[in-house]
Amino acid sequence: VAHCKRFFFCGQEPFVADEYIERLAWRTPGGGSRGGEAFDPKRLLEEFVNHIQELQVMDERIQRKVEKLEQQCQKEAKEFAKKVQELQKSNQVAFQHFQELDEHISYVATKVCHLGDQLEGVNTPRQRAVEAQKLMKYFNEFLDGELKSDVFTNSEKIKEAADIIQKLHLIAQELPFDSLMGFCCYPLSSPGKYHDLECQLIQEFTSAQRRGEISRMREVAAVLLHFKGYSHCVDVYIKQCQEGAFLRNDVFEDAAILCQRVNKQVGEIFSNPETVLAKLIQNIFEVKLQSYVKDQLEEHRKSDAEQYLKNLYDLYTRTTNLSSKLMEFNLGTDKQTFLSKLIKAIFISYLENYIEVEIGYLKSRSAMILQRYYDSKNHQKRSIGTGGIQDLKERLRQRTNLPLGPSIDTHGETFLSQEVVVNLLQETKQAFERCHRLSDPSDLPKNAFRIFSMLVEFLCTEHIDYALETGLAGIPSSDSKNANLYFLDVVHQANTIFHLFDKQFNDHLMPLISSSPKLSECLQKKKDIIEQMEVKLDMGIDTLNCMIGQMKHILAAEQKKTDFKPEDENNVLIQYTNACVKVCGYVRKQVEKIRNSMDGKNVDTVLMEFGVRFHRLIYEHLQQYSYSCMGGMLAICDVAEYRKCAKDFKIALVLQLFDTLHALCNLLVVAPDNLKQVCSGEQLANLDKNILHSFVQLRVDYRSARLARHFS
Repeated sequence: VAHCKRFFFCGQEPFVADEYIERLAWRTPGGGSRGGEAFDPKRLLEEFVNHIQELQVMDERIQRKVEKLEQQCQKEAKEFAKKVQELQKSNQVAFQHFQELDEHISYVATKVCHLGDQLEGVNTPRQRAVEAQKLMKYFNEFLDGELKSDVFTNSEKIKEAADIIQKLHLIAQELPFDSLMGFCCYPLSSPGKYHDLECQLIQEFTSAQRRGEISRMREVAAVLLHFKGYSHCVDVYIKQCQEGAFLRNDVFEDAAILCQRVNKQVGEIFSNPETVLAKLIQNIFEVKLQSYVKDQLEEHRKSDAEQYLKNLYDLYTRTTNLSSKLMEFNLGTDKQTFLSKLIKAIFISYLENYIEVEIGYLKSRSAMILQRYYDSKNHQKRSIGTGGIQDLKERLRQRTNLPLGPSIDTHGETFLSQEVVVNLLQETKQAFERCHRLSDPSDLPKNAFRIFSMLVEFLCTEHIDYALETGLAGIPSSDSKNANLYFLDVVHQANTIFHLFDKQFNDHLMPLISSSPKLSECLQKKKDIIEQMEVKLDMGIDTLNCMIGQMKHILAAEQKKTDFKPEDENNVLIQYTNACVKVCGYVRKQVEKIRNSMDGKNVDTVLMEFGVRFHRLIYEHLQQYSYSCMGGMLAICDVAEYRKCAKDFKIALVLQLFDTLHALCNLLVVAPDNLKQVCSGEQLANLDKNILHSFVQLRVDYRSARLARHFS
């Protein structure tokens, strides 16, 4: 089998011994694998032995072949290694020859360079001598007054003529006039011929520009580069570029398109394209834009402040946007400063007093918005107190509920308008945007603070604060019947408005002052406004007195003595009294109104105060009656309903007070033998004994000796 494996592994298919033996047995007669044929083990063994011998012979033959191939491989490897060594030696020799050749080439190159320098040293003076000879020839023609050379008579050779005249002009200027040579050369040093040729070149440049011949323009500009009139050539180019460029109403878009077109062309014509493009932009700003801006602004500067500010903001914005587009072009090293100076030159006279115009307009506009609103209400504004926070706190301490003098009837009007607020905030928003764009960076925080002060004055003081003062003055006295509590509506609207004010403070003012000392001033001013409004809201706590007064009227009108001491103890059909139903309904409405009118901690503060007063009212109200057994049960049902109502407050203290009151009412019905046990319960154990005694005294059976003995 091993011999078989060695043989068959040389093939492509894997060798499987079992299959090989099976096929061998199948081919052997008597192997037992053919059907109907008797099994002959001896014959099968003989076949196996013969086959093994054949395989051994084959293995030996293959082994000899392998050994022969290995010997041949070793021989060829030695020959290859020897050949590689010979090639390495040849390569080393070639490398040495290459180094020698390189050194020889370097030596020859040095000699050639030296020879070139010598030839150049001889040729340069020769060329100068030739040039000098030509100049002397042309110089003689100028002295004779007859220009015969083709270079002066052929108009197509104006470039060569310009170069000759430029050189002769420079030579003539260096000679003193009082010498004979200088006198003779005066015609060349005078501006006559020089100026004539310069004019011819500029005229040629102009004609080429009109024909659109860029290559000719480039040639003439290169010649004029050495003349004094080169700047005039640039001026002519700039002037002709603008012909027909400003035909639309949008001068800024026209300027951007013109600069973009010239930027592509100027590099093909002039050797200093950035200077030419910068001069074009300067000309556009100083002539076209400045004239356009002046026409737009001077028309409204004194007559219409609103339109003037809008135009100023729009023109400045469009100018800076144009400047941003021009920043893409190559204008030299400091193009940002260059463009900034151009913009400043146009707007400096308008930006110097911008903030004064802004504040003046904002003040008059805000006053007009407010006055128009009050006129629509047929309301004449009353003067309000100008006292500070301390004055307000003193008024709060004294609980003065008439801050404007006698109580006034507002007829349900809150004197707050979201339309007015939106208009004021919109005007201020636009002012902040203009301030951000038009103010110098060093003046930006200061100017933004002044605009914010205007907003505070007209929105917070003249509108919100005035409405709060008017609302406080309209709070009815606590003994008024059917009083309308409009102050909570004022609080609700003031709260909504202040949220809008706070949003504008964060969105539009904060980015302008966030990194300046004015930030602390603005935050302090905002804090003072909030504190002043909260103080006035606290003063409006007198509204709670009116609520309690209304509840007293309900209880006085609806509660009857027979409710808690019915004539027929066995015929009580109600679960709680009518007074309780009406009071709870009123309280729930007021709680909802308070929640809708305020937010944050103010809600909990006012509801806690209202809940404590509500509890005190019910406590004192229950003390006014005597209670039979059934009446006591009805009182407990009433207090249970009051307690449900107290849950709407969502104030732990208020709910605890009513839980205690409910426990006290149990003293009205508990059996005399259980009084001490009930009084020592969890809710009543910490109460003063006099309070417990006062409730027990309300029982109709208190005079009985048994009850008095148990409670003593």
